[in-house]
Order: sequence, then structure tokens, then C-alpha cells
Amino acid sequence: MPDDREPSMNGEHRAGSGEGEDAGDHPIGGTALLKAGALASVPLARLPVLLARVQADLGPRLESYRRRYECIEADDDREAFLVESDHWNVVGDRLGLTEREADAVRRAHEAAVERIGSATGRREEYDTAFEIRTAVVIGVGDPND
Repeated sequence: MPDDREPSMNGEHRAGSGEGEDAGDHPIGGTALLKAGALASVPLARLPVLLARVQADLGPRLESYRRRYECIEADDDREAFLVESDHWNVVGDRLGLTEREADAVRRAHEAAVERIGSATGRREEYDTAFEIRTAVVIGVGDPND
């Protein structure tokens, strides 16, 4: 049975499959997904579909993120970046997300980085960074592996 805890960037834990048909097509797992779903103004069942849509958009842009933003954690499955605070508005506009959907996606990405920070002893550092920036977590590699 897979471990459903949010994985650390060093690969200590793997995310569970989550819910929804596209749940495995994004880098946000387990606890972070549930936390974001509880705080977001969209149904929890909708969140994995939104996250998969965002991953499909961000995945091909990974090299651009690597050049432009600070990578705060990376492993074989995903990379986490700190980006400008309005980043999710821009992504939401590009993808046609509602304000609530973009906010739910932002919360999920931030919750994933909070969990990573807790696992790596950097939670306080990331919480401070979120006062002026936000987080983006991009899955790397083939999601069908």
C-alpha cells in the first residue's frame, strides 16, 4: 500500500494517488491536497483536475522556470520555485481559470511547499518567503512512469 503522506523533495515519501481521474498527473499529493481542498472555494473533487491542467501548462515551461526563478527544492519527481505573488493570476488568466480556481491551485502549491519545508526543516523559511512571494511546484519526468 502506498504511503499517502506528502513527499519530501528528497524522496522520503511518495504521494498517494488522490482522487479524480487526473489525480496522478500533478505533483501535489496527499495532505497538501486535502489542506488546500479544505481551504479553497472549489469542491475537493475538482482540485485534482485543476492541478493536472496546471501541470500540463507548466511542465513544458520547466526550463524557463529554472532560468527565471529560485528553485528552493528539487528531486527526481518535481521542482519547487518561489515566484512573484501575482503568478497564479497570470497562470489563471492564461488557462481561463476563475479567481476561485486560481486561488485553490495557489493554496495547493503553497501547502505542498509547506509540507516539504516541514520535512526538510525549512518550514519557517518558506512561511516567511510567502509573505512576499508564492510557490510553484512542477512535476518533472514522464507522469506515466
